[in-house]
Amino acid sequence: MDHPTVKEIQAYGYPSEYREYEPVFSDTLGNEVYPGDEYYDLDGMYFLVEALSWDAVEILEMLGAIKCEA
Repeated sequence: MDHPTVKEIQAYGYPSEYREYEPVFSDTLGNEVYPGDEYYDLDGMYFLVEALSWDAVEILEMLGAIKCEA
């Protein structure tokens, strides 16, 4: 009897925990946001945290943006 993970690797080339996720949405700047990514919400405009510089993060926080997770 084969282990289920071994069968997945044989069938797909990698185990299920490494399958790519579909993006949840695209932010205001066109960056794709995936499950687990952090983003800022500023009045319905979304900004992916990893695509922002430190000064952009500070400006968004000063304007009252809320940090969320997809």
